[in-house]
Amino acid sequence: MLRAKDVMREDVVNVKKDTPIYEAVRLLRDNHITGVPVVDDDMALIGILSEKDVLSLLFYAYGDEEQKVVKDFMTQPPICFDQEESLLNVCDCLIMNGFRRVPITSNGRLVGIISRADLIDCILHLKRADSEMLGRQVNV
Repeated sequence: MLRAKDVMREDVVNVKKDTPIYEAVRLLRDNHITGVPVVDDDMALIGILSEKDVLSLLFYAYGDEEQKVVKDFMTQPPICFDQEESLLNVCDCLIMNGFRRVPITSNGRLVGIISRADLIDCILHLKRADSEMLGRQVNV
């Protein structure tokens, strides 16, 4: 059975709750990602900031938005999964909740992330592996 740790990406862009909001928004755009985990100094997961969360910045057109930080917009508590969780449960969560990504933790600390694209890559990898195995069985 595949587990979250088998598919997760370990190189996770993350921010702290006191990161200026426009710095976090630039991280989203510069890294072509739709959400970023929010962690404390010990890498404990405390929230998540998504594109959807920051859309309200439009309402601050000329206000005090320069003073806003990630904690003013982040979703908390975040939905996350332990690295040992079944990949099917992670996939089910993404389907049922419409999330684009989910953080992966170990003992409450961020260790990875799984996105929809990661699951699609996994599907294609498994299909390719099945096709190759069937091809070898036929040739034997």
